[in-house]
Amino acid sequence: MDRTAPADRTATPTPTGTPVPDGPGLLDGVPRQRTGGRGSCGTVDPGGREPTAVETPRPRLRTPRPWRLLPTPTGTPFTFGYAIVLGLTSLISAYADPALVHALLQGSSTDVAHLARTPELVLVGSALWLAGGVASPFAIGFVLVLTALERRIGGLRTAGVFLLGHVLATLATEVPVGLAVLAGQLPGSSLHRLDYGVSFGVAAGTGALAGLLPPWLRVPLLAGFGGMLLQDLLAFTDPMTNWGHLIALAIGVATWPVVRRWQARDPGSPGPVRG
Repeated sequence: MDRTAPADRTATPTPTGTPVPDGPGLLDGVPRQRTGGRGSCGTVDPGGREPTAVETPRPRLRTPRPWRLLPTPTGTPFTFGYAIVLGLTSLISAYADPALVHALLQGSSTDVAHLARTPELVLVGSALWLAGGVASPFAIGFVLVLTALERRIGGLRTAGVFLLGHVLATLATEVPVGLAVLAGQLPGSSLHRLDYGVSFGVAAGTGALAGLLPPWLRVPLLAGFGGMLLQDLLAFTDPMTNWGHLIALAIGVATWPVVRRWQARDPGSPGPVRG
């Protein structure tokens, strides 16, 4: 007659010399149980050593980088390339034959007569020249403002803001002149004048950039630049151009909701600005 084996056939005997756990095992469903060592805070060492505190990473302080104020081929390709073009046309203005320079400027002028015939050509051509040369305030503003704006929203968007201010401010100042000539309020010679330069685009870029800066920088920028434009307008030396600068600045300020969304979507740009 066969005898049956014990009920637990699969159990294996504990080898001789196996250490017995010191204390009860882990309880099911009870969180944050100690598995070794002493103490309940920090990182527990299974070998029984003292727990070590977890270090919190310290925030890195931004060091000043003044060279980022200037355009570079890789960081700000639009501003860098545009500045080279303006530098070349400035050399032409300074050293070419005066008659040739006058013909080029006249053909690029955004006066009413040229806008009526070839609007696309003169709107682009007029933005290839610097009125006043490379040492003019708007030439310096071009480099600083467009570099800062492009680092925040990118090259194509910066070009869009610049073109928006350049085109709309030009039309806002020249169309009333044409209407005034048709109404007999201005002489016909008002249809032919030299009107070129990047100042409208720079004014629009300044207004847009102000919306991306913290308030302690935004307010002085708008106050200083706007005050300079108002002084030029009160001097009444070139009221139509001076009005165009103020209009372009207002166009740039009107782009704040858009440029702030662009900046927020770009992970490489400075963070969005409140206020």
